[in-house]
Amino acid sequence: MLLRSQKLWTVLLILGIWSRVSHSLHFDLHSGRTKCIAEDIKSNSMTVGKYSIDNPHEGQNLPPSHKISVKVTSSSGNTYHHADQVDSGQFAFSAVEAGDYMACFSAVDHKPEVSLSIEFEWRTGVQSKSWATVAKKSQIEVMEFEVKSLLDTVNLIHEEMFYLREREEEMQDLNRSTNTKMAWLSFLSLFVCIGVAGMQFLHLKTFFEKKKVI
Repeated sequence: MLLRSQKLWTVLLILGIWSRVSHSLHFDLHSGRTKCIAEDIKSNSMTVGKYSIDNPHEGQNLPPSHKISVKVTSSSGNTYHHADQVDSGQFAFSAVEAGDYMACFSAVDHKPEVSLSIEFEWRTGVQSKSWATVAKKSQIEVMEFEVKSLLDTVNLIHEEMFYLREREEEMQDLNRSTNTKMAWLSFLSLFVCIGVAGMQFLHLKTFFEKKKVI
């Protein structure tokens, strides 16, 4: 039973990693609107993205209303890609800082309003590496190519485990800090309640003494 549980967690971990490193999206964007997509990327990870507007009339040029502006920024506000008035494009960079990266798509304002269909693919980690190109350039054997790909996947999982461990330590530090603050808040609340009760007792005692009840 324990072995099955360990295998299940291993499969879930691998599926989680592969789902996180590759995003292929299709969404609609209206004129004058902006839509942002976030991706959590580790530091020193390679990431690539490719986007394009679906052509509603195949074989013809896109109309002037079918243009977008794209901006990719880090959580600290650094810009890694910026394109204005384009119908397609791509970006590639190595993340210097860890955290959430935002890819924001803005459609040009147009009257009457039009809806643009956007194809967007965002890959990080091992998915971003063009192993097929490497194999073609170096003319290595298929088996060696597969071994290199598997080795890179193993390294990614190893790095991901350290990344998750760091996140877990951050959460534990946050929990300890929160518990400490809650303990002090509880003591403060108790002190205030005792103080208010004491003041009420003294007030009632003074009142009854004036009325010569006690």
